[in-house]
Amino acid sequence: MARFTDRFIKGLKPKDKRYEVRGEKGFAVWVAPTGTKTWMFIYTFKGKKRRVTLGAYPGMDLKSAGEVAKDLRECLERGHDPVEWRDEQVRKEEEARLKELRIPTVAELANGYVEKWAKPRKRSWSEDARMLNKDVVPLWGNRKARDITRYDVIKLLDGLQERGATITANRTLAVIRKMFNWGAENGLVDMSLCAGIRAPVQENRRDKVLTVDEIRSFWKGLDNAGMTDGSRLALKFQFYTGQRKGEVVAASWAEFDLKEMIWTIPPKNSKNKMPHRVPLSDGAMVILEQIKSLAGDSPYLFPSPREGKHVAATSIDHVIRRNLDVFGAGQFTPHDLRRTAASHMTAMGISRLVVSKILNHAEAGVTAVYDRHSYDLEKRQALDTWGRKLAEIISGKHSENVVHFIANKTG
Repeated sequence: MARFTDRFIKGLKPKDKRYEVRGEKGFAVWVAPTGTKTWMFIYTFKGKKRRVTLGAYPGMDLKSAGEVAKDLRECLERGHDPVEWRDEQVRKEEEARLKELRIPTVAELANGYVEKWAKPRKRSWSEDARMLNKDVVPLWGNRKARDITRYDVIKLLDGLQERGATITANRTLAVIRKMFNWGAENGLVDMSLCAGIRAPVQENRRDKVLTVDEIRSFWKGLDNAGMTDGSRLALKFQFYTGQRKGEVVAASWAEFDLKEMIWTIPPKNSKNKMPHRVPLSDGAMVILEQIKSLAGDSPYLFPSPREGKHVAATSIDHVIRRNLDVFGAGQFTPHDLRRTAASHMTAMGISRLVVSKILNHAEAGVTAVYDRHSYDLEKRQALDTWGRKLAEIISGKHSENVVHFIANKTG
């Protein structure tokens, strides 16, 4: 039994055949005819003699080889087969390595969330992407997603509040929570770290309905507001029809039957994924003609400067926020225009059922699919009445043609 030292190992000379030199307690080295020297651990387990290759010298030095041999010897003393134990260790190390490769950075997690979850499910996915790319990815992008802590989230939210972006802090927390929930569901992170983190700012539920004076002020303010003609017309068209801003800006000319004065919103654009027929009043048709002259040959009513796309729904939010002082109607959003139209319709005696049909609120049951076209007449009467009322408000002149009625039809 030899006492291994570097000098001793270096002095071993090759022979015609491979030979073995034993050290202490199963530690050995094999010397090949080519001069290659390989560390081995030799042992007997359950009556069978076995060998484990540890590595080649000098790539694996004497100290490293000795430590591995010691680990295997201790494994044997515990009653385990060192070969099986080592194979298990190698397997675990490989699994850990592969898992590390699969763990995304925050930038990769954000991109995966937007492309695989938000885009297929949310018309407002671009707003999620904007928030992530503005305040999250620049700060955390290169870090592994699993290394982000609750403290990191809270610190990010504190920073947003310090710069005065209080509502943005709430929205950013919401999208971070969705992103990490998606990551946890897909095995990319172990758990969502946002559980239990409360929104930084208490938000009051907004039920803004513009008064007659505010409607008139808003409409006149549109002429002086800093926005494109397309944005002006989009807001006017939304007000006349009472539809969602996302449905308005995403509309294409193929959805319109101008002869019948009907706009059919396709399932891909409607919130409840059901087709929705919107009768067009005379006022809406006038706005539509103006939109057509502006849109030119584009398939969309409101084409984006980026070829082949329509403008983003968020652009309408932005132009309202920038021009609130010009409108003189207090704080309001595009959705408040839709609520205002609905509220004024019910105030004129139009039934809530018909208004609900106009707004395309979600309905339950199979019959809801077959029930949609049966309210076209009531919806047209209601929207015509609202169109005349809106024209009266804008002009400031009372019209005898604006009637108050109650639609009595039941489902």
